[in-house]
Amino acid sequence: MENAFEEQPCVFVVDDEEEIAKMFAVVLQMNLFNAIAYSDPRVAFEAAKQKAPDYLLTDVMMPGMNGVELAIEVKAVAPNCKMLIFSGQEDSEKLIDKAKERGHDLTLVLKPIHPTKMVELIRGL
Repeated sequence: MENAFEEQPCVFVVDDEEEIAKMFAVVLQMNLFNAIAYSDPRVAFEAAKQKAPDYLLTDVMMPGMNGVELAIEVKAVAPNCKMLIFSGQEDSEKLIDKAKERGHDLTLVLKPIHPTKMVELIRGL
């Protein structure tokens, strides 16, 4: 069974609100993803340097490193990683637009979002 878990697509779920990260990770695990929750974006980035995730699902507004910065850094070490960024704040669109102007392909999803909808979006990447 351990090998089956290893073969599942790996998703890093990053949100400074730990309960949100854990909730999305559990939903993804129930949908056959190897999902790992992180509440600190720097820890998630260090983990990505060790083992590249297939997907990064991250909040935008977080202390220390925002989700756009995290996505750009993860993409540098994991070029095949697909990104989905979520936020409940309108200012996030400006950060995404600036990143797109610099050539980064990022998709913004506005919160609140139902967990099953998030699974559909990830599968659609």
